[in-house]
Amino acid sequence: MARSPGALAGLKVIDLTRVLGGPYCTMILSDHGAEVIKIEPPQGDEVREWGPPFLDGAASYFIGVNRNKQSIALDLSKPAGRDVLLRLLEDADVLVENYKPGAMEKWGMGYEEVLKHRFPTLVHCRVSGFGADGPRGGLPGYDAIIQAMVGLMSINGTPESGPTRMATPIVDLATGLYSAIGILMALQERARSGQGQYVDMTLHDCGMALLHPQAANFLLNGKRPKATGNPHPNISPYSKFRTATCEIFVACGNDPAFRKFCAFLELPDLPSDPRFLTNGDRVVNRDALTAILEAKLKDEDGHPFCDRLLAIGLPAGPVLHVDEALAQPHTAHREMVTELGDFRALGTPIKLSRTPGGTRAAPPRFNQHGDDVLTRHGFSAEEIEALKQSGTVVEQRR
Repeated sequence: MARSPGALAGLKVIDLTRVLGGPYCTMILSDHGAEVIKIEPPQGDEVREWGPPFLDGAASYFIGVNRNKQSIALDLSKPAGRDVLLRLLEDADVLVENYKPGAMEKWGMGYEEVLKHRFPTLVHCRVSGFGADGPRGGLPGYDAIIQAMVGLMSINGTPESGPTRMATPIVDLATGLYSAIGILMALQERARSGQGQYVDMTLHDCGMALLHPQAANFLLNGKRPKATGNPHPNISPYSKFRTATCEIFVACGNDPAFRKFCAFLELPDLPSDPRFLTNGDRVVNRDALTAILEAKLKDEDGHPFCDRLLAIGLPAGPVLHVDEALAQPHTAHREMVTELGDFRALGTPIKLSRTPGGTRAAPPRFNQHGDDVLTRHGFSAEEIEALKQSGTVVEQRR
């Protein structure tokens, strides 16, 4: 539960996004106190159906990224729907949308042509696949497709598996994170200039921004990066090892850490072996080092072994399944599982000392707050009923 109004209390966000990247961005803002009004299309956000599992008809995919928001369903293909949106924007600070580039312009609500003149302090963030222009401008983008196109798949997996999609939708999530950062930057600048601006976010750019250190390596040595599986391309030992009870991951990021690790393993002569003197030596001779370490670790009990390594300052951890990670005492201590009634989800990782964020409300039902949102924005009961009768405000998903 949230213990304060939040660092963004008083900020009003109109959220026209669906699926993942945009909703993840607006959830970050809502976790920290922003009022987020989620405007869903007549068919609703399609991830409401991306299950099982479901809770009260809503899929886990929707539940996981839409807490703390208010839902109103509008048919923006109707002029009356666009009029409602413009009224909602009158005192809004931020508009976030992920329509195909050109859609807002087609509806007479483009940023350059209309919104920046009518709402000069508005920060308008658009999330798209590739942006509006350029060789792929206006084309649709999806997480897995972008993973493939920007090179992320080529560096994931093993030489045997070939390019492999990262199981978490990392491009969508990163785009949500980068979008939230961009919005906050624009708001910070607005505090000085008094002017809003357009924040142009693309899955393509955000996916490509994740290519470290592989892109940096290529730009320096001109060699095509390859999938290495668990080992780090630039550091050794930095990989997964099997113990008697579980798999563990060990990360020795510098020479002193390697010497300390070897002393712990009672392999005092290993750091002076010419093959392993420096990190560069160890990367070149990775296979030989791995064979030695695997032989030493195969009889260890991995869980207490990692605890002992951590206790002396050496990074190591057991390879846990998701259910095991969620059940860890430290997960509970850090409040990384949030609960409110039947609602359970990952908590916010952003911990602020004076203005902590958190869960204020469960993810909304379709159009749950339609009447309330319209009433707060000056619509009379008669106007609201007329909007419903015309199908502009949608009460049941189509």
